[in-house]
Amino acid sequence: MTDAKRYTATEILAILSSRQLRDGQVVFAGVGIPLLAATLAQRLRCPGLTILFEGGVVGAFVEPGKLPPSTNDQRCTKRANMVLGSADVLLLLQRGYVDIGFMGGAQIDQYGNLNSSFIGDPAAPKTRLPGTGGGNDISSLTNMIVAMKHEKRRFVENVDFITSPGFIRGGESRRESGLPMGGMFRVITELAVFGFDERTRRMKVLALNPGVTREEVQDNTGFKLDFEEDVALTEPPTNDELQTLRLLDPERLFTA
Repeated sequence: MTDAKRYTATEILAILSSRQLRDGQVVFAGVGIPLLAATLAQRLRCPGLTILFEGGVVGAFVEPGKLPPSTNDQRCTKRANMVLGSADVLLLLQRGYVDIGFMGGAQIDQYGNLNSSFIGDPAAPKTRLPGTGGGNDISSLTNMIVAMKHEKRRFVENVDFITSPGFIRGGESRRESGLPMGGMFRVITELAVFGFDERTRRMKVLALNPGVTREEVQDNTGFKLDFEEDVALTEPPTNDELQTLRLLDPERLFTA
């Protein structure tokens, strides 16, 4: 096992996220940590994992040191199974062929709603963000994994704008809003691993990362957290996981 001082917060995000994926799944991955995590899982544990990109790539196999900065980058196509138009890839979501959606966001709230559109008043936002892309489609039709840095300004009681729906207002509100499929599955941060209560659909802590306390997680969250009755402790990154991750990103563009 590894010493905590030997890995960065971003590396543990990618590694813990990769452990949520299973062989044979189809995952719709965004760039950055989601792509790193999916590629790491594909290399180490899940050779049958199929990675989709919004740009149209189906079955991506990213080469070490050639991580694409965009899902429209042509490096995504090398050794892929096929390349479709964006509309055709999104149609795979609607037909139920995609198991997992995997992305990040600027804000997330207690019900797993994601904001990647703007911060502040919609009429006069303080900060404009990249926007939805296919984020709404992905979160509406798959089980979602979100990887993001854990800060109180990011983990808020209510997001400023719902770009990608989680469980909306909790309870049955997602289904009642016309989204019977999918929902938020896991949220991964450098502090903990989160799931969602089956009844209330509120975020809850499933496992704490090494050296992290309940108080530290709560202090960095802008709403009251629920905790699993027996909160687990995540296993630290292994040497194989770290070495493979650093091989994929040798210049530390995503993992510094």
